[in-house]
Amino acid sequence: MKKKAAIILSSPRKGSNSSALALAIGAGVEEAGGAAEVVDLSGLDIKPCLACEACQRNGGKCTQIDGMHAVYPKVAEADILVLSSPVYWFNMSGQLKTFLDRCFAVAMNPDNPFSRKTIAAALSFGDVDMFASGGVNAVRCFQDICHYTGAVWGGCVYGSAMERDTLSKSKELLAKAKEMGVKLLG
Repeated sequence: MKKKAAIILSSPRKGSNSSALALAIGAGVEEAGGAAEVVDLSGLDIKPCLACEACQRNGGKCTQIDGMHAVYPKVAEADILVLSSPVYWFNMSGQLKTFLDRCFAVAMNPDNPFSRKTIAAALSFGDVDMFASGGVNAVRCFQDICHYTGAVWGGCVYGSAMERDTLSKSKELLAKAKEMGVKLLG
């Protein structure tokens, strides 16, 4: 059976730098014989977690009815999650954080789908490196999520970009992202 990757795009900009990297990872997954499905969070109405904990009493089903219900099955079916984000205020985008908060419902249920996944990331930022930009904070969050849920950390590809379309023109960085996708299938 083909391994599946869910490519989670969280930039509010269509064709963003972080999306270009994530899509290249997805191309690598497909090149290696897997399947990659793109989930663009910016087009979905996903509300913040209410902290009602109803999901913890009913087998992992969130009681909010919004765009997240279309995403839950894709998360459950995926072997690999690629979390893509621009770095805003020294961490992941609010869209990605909201998505991850809502994944609490499924990650803490008895059939925790995260325990069978590899999580990787694609980040773009406007400063010179991972530390100055705060991208390292996002990576640390993803690593902590892996530790907490039993997922495996698959690594991160990242680039500095002050202008739109900068990373989509970087053949070297796109090749690195595609190579990561191939390795994630390994």
